Amino acid sequence: MCRATRADEISVRDIVEHFLDRSALLEPALRAWVTIDRSGARLAADRLDITPRARRGPLHGLPIGVKDLVDVAGQPTAAGFAPYAARVAASDATMVERTRAAGGIILGKTVTTQFAYMDPPVTVNPWSAYATPGGSSSGSAAAVSAGMVPAAIGSQTGGSVLRPAAYCGVVGIKPTYGRISRHGILPLAWSLDHPGWICRTVEDAALLLGAVAGEDPRDPESARVPCDEYLAGLPSGDRPNLVVLDDVAALARDAARASFEGCVDTLRRAGAAVSRGRFASGAELVMSVHAVIMQSEVAAVHRDTFAAHKEDYAERLRAYIETGALIAASDYARAYRLRARIARETESLLAPGAVLALPTVSGPAPGRDTTGDPTFQAIFSLLGIPSISIPSGLVDGRPVGLQLAGRHFGEASLLSVAAWCEREIPPIGPPPLGGILAA
Repeated sequence: MCRATRADEISVRDIVEHFLDRSALLEPALRAWVTIDRSGARLAADRLDITPRARRGPLHGLPIGVKDLVDVAGQPTAAGFAPYAARVAASDATMVERTRAAGGIILGKTVTTQFAYMDPPVTVNPWSAYATPGGSSSGSAAAVSAGMVPAAIGSQTGGSVLRPAAYCGVVGIKPTYGRISRHGILPLAWSLDHPGWICRTVEDAALLLGAVAGEDPRDPESARVPCDEYLAGLPSGDRPNLVVLDDVAALARDAARASFEGCVDTLRRAGAAVSRGRFASGAELVMSVHAVIMQSEVAAVHRDTFAAHKEDYAERLRAYIETGALIAASDYARAYRLRARIARETESLLAPGAVLALPTVSGPAPGRDTTGDPTFQAIFSLLGIPSISIPSGLVDGRPVGLQLAGRHFGEASLLSVAAWCEREIPPIGPPPLGGILAA
């Protein structure tokens, strides 16, 4: 699409009108959007249509959804929280600013669960009217899956980019902690928050990451490590080296585990080298350490707002904050020490060129009274290493994903392996939207 608009094969305005029409058709059933900025998107499209080719960026004319946790100048950042409904952003978040600079067009704000926690959203999974799209990047995943927008910004503290991507049958990428600036994004847990992308292909993920990655002095956690050319090696001609995390895969439900093992076998027969590994400290400890750190930090982040607006908090988030406030500082400090130990153990699993492989989710999307199980994805939010989910099959008619993770700042090699796997795994096709519209 970006190539076509850069070459004047199709106008940006026509692209924008297509996605606006698609959203108007599907939004009443899916409820993926908080707001759609029709006039702003059209104005941006008209400006881009008269931009000389030499000045067109890598995302030229690409419509983008923005999770309603991320600031877009002139629009509210409500985060699903009633007291913030009129909280209008004065400027763009860095990720939005860089998206616009690369030629992207902000189509609107997508639904998030309240403050990116686990209280269920209003959004419907495009694959089933009775299933959750996952959280907290619920609207972003549903909108991309349903073809309402080609790509959308998400964020992940537990599993909120990769899980909804897997449940909705699309691609989600969470890069290394600090690879994308968090400036202008409401925090949930300081040391775990990762901005990311939800899109349709690994190539799209590489393109989008390249447009926004890099140091930002406005984010003190922003990394100074130089960025690679993420599109350059897609896919590599080398056969990938996959290390299957057996202790995590064993926790998946039977059908999802069988689907994952079938996917691994497909990749092995296509030429991938497959070995087996496990966390030396055990997967359960990894998940427990994430839970202690996240709950403590969420309680700290929300302390003042919670004191002033307790009754406006959703039920599960309210309970989570109240419990997190009871965690002792000594337990938080011990969890931090264990985190460092687990990070060293993980590095030992990642020989040069190897990536970790495991199911993205423990099963297909459950009912709409939940956002699903975040534990499989939360491992890499804890460790801060890059991870990506690609569609790997259907279980009970709903998508599941293959999750891959690599070394810190190893996004280029991770994307190359993901593109190789994407090429070898049979596609799952589009969601059956006829049933959603009839429901």
